[in-house]
Amino acid sequence: MKIGVLSDTHGLLRPEALIALAGSDHILHAGDVGNITILEALRQIAPVTAIRGNIDTQGPCAELPATDVVELAGKLFYLVHSEHWLDLLPHAAGIAAVISGHSHQSSIATREGVLYLNPGSAGPRRFKLPVTVATIEVAGNQFTPEIIEI
Repeated sequence: MKIGVLSDTHGLLRPEALIALAGSDHILHAGDVGNITILEALRQIAPVTAIRGNIDTQGPCAELPATDVVELAGKLFYLVHSEHWLDLLPHAAGIAAVISGHSHQSSIATREGVLYLNPGSAGPRRFKLPVTVATIEVAGNQFTPEIIEI
C-alpha cells in the first residue's frame, strides 16, 4: 500500500504535489489545508483523511477534526497538526505512525516502535525551507517513508 502524506498547503496545491502523490492508495493531510478544494482535488487521486490546522479557523476547513485516527493496511495512523499537541501515548495506544505538520520542516523518526513523520510544507515556501510531501510504502509490518522535494 502506498500512502501519500502532505501538510501545510495553506490554500496552495502545487501540480508537483499531485504528481508526487499520484498512485497513492490513500492520502493523509496533516492540517493547515487553507481551502477545502484542495481536499477535493486530492480525492481525485485517492481517499483522503484530513485534519484542521491552526490556520483552518473559518469555513469548511474549520469543520475538519483536530485529530483523527485511520486504519490503513491493518495499522493505525494518528494525525495531529503539531507533534507537540499529542494527547495520547502513541505506543501505548497501538498507533503505528504519527503524522504531523505545522513546523514546515520535514522529518522522519522512529521512537518506541512508532513512526513519526512530518512531510514538511507542500504550500507556499516558508523562509528557505524546501517544499515537500511524503509517501509511506507499507508492506506487512515494514514502513518505508520517503520525503519528496517538489
